[in-house]
Amino acid sequence: MQVKSYNAGNVGQVEFDESCFGGKVLYRTLKDAVVNYEANQRQGDASTRGRSQVKGTNAKPYRQKHTGRARAGDRKSPIWRGGGTVFGPKPRDWSYQMPRKARRVALRSALAGKFLDDEVVIADLGAFPAPSAKSARRILNDLGGPARALVLIGAADAHVWKSFRNFPQVEVRTAREVCAYEVVAGGLIIVDQDALEQLTVRVGVGSDDASVAPESSAAPEADAAESTGEDVQEGDES
Repeated sequence: MQVKSYNAGNVGQVEFDESCFGGKVLYRTLKDAVVNYEANQRQGDASTRGRSQVKGTNAKPYRQKHTGRARAGDRKSPIWRGGGTVFGPKPRDWSYQMPRKARRVALRSALAGKFLDDEVVIADLGAFPAPSAKSARRILNDLGGPARALVLIGAADAHVWKSFRNFPQVEVRTAREVCAYEVVAGGLIIVDQDALEQLTVRVGVGSDDASVAPESSAAPEADAAESTGEDVQEGDES
């Protein structure tokens, strides 16, 4: 299939074999990965007080009978203003993990969907000898000024990350750490050739074979980042 390409300000087309990413989208697995990522982002620190934790007296507010009012035991009842909360949230851990192979298939489906939707640009970003927002802005403008963009690079580069970090809705990730959620929510995917080759090895068709050496060495860290949803920004060296 024909995929957009970018090189030194020139936008064109290049031939790419999308079959390495399966050529189809497994929507259920992809949705599960997105929900997993969002669940792992939840702080889980919401807390409410029940009637036993609300400050107040245990005294009966008025006598039981002959007042014309409903019976009341104390002012901490949930039906009273300022009373306790019934079945309110308590601190809890929302995180969980998907199987590693499922996460890999989800990322493959996310990339396949982007290729099918023509939202991928294979770009030669050139060298960034120093952080340059001007150069980053030129690249984005040459690509039509996308509202959202995900820049995928082969190796962590602090200069590239610092060049794009001040642009809203623009993220920079390495091919080793990117997850399905970031691809789905990333808008236009700007990927360099090195990153594309790494993604092909990491999640391409046939990568589930444990005998693939690059996958066995690089995937565990990336899969851990996918399951926890941690924002691992290698370019920031943090």
